[in-house]
Amino acid sequence: MISTELARELRLSGLVWRPTAGDAFRIERTELESDVFTVSDMTIEPHEFDTGTILGFNGTTEWALDSLALEDALWLPREDQLRELLGAGFHSLTRLDDESFEVHVVRGGSASFIASDPADAYAAAVLSALVPR
Repeated sequence: MISTELARELRLSGLVWRPTAGDAFRIERTELESDVFTVSDMTIEPHEFDTGTILGFNGTTEWALDSLALEDALWLPREDQLRELLGAGFHSLTRLDDESFEVHVVRGGSASFIASDPADAYAAAVLSALVPR
């Protein structure tokens, strides 16, 4: 799973989240920082309003939280979502001998991104496309 730090960097760089079933997210509140939630058609559903998207928590009797503004949630994109964001620029994912992972992209040149988790390597590649260095 993508690190919270990289997820925050992606959000700050302008990556827009349109919640769909199966998406993982954290609630940006200190008391909930270790919890990961999943958008689901039965329990947590996105509701679109003119003022923005709200995540509705259905049937959560043990919680005092009925809904959450999208800006208070931090999307934790999955590997497949990050790979899709790379589009045609994605070339390969390789497991290295030291148990880390390398994502190689070709987009106006060639670049590689290495991390201990494949999702973080993908996220670094997406981040580089959003914020050219």
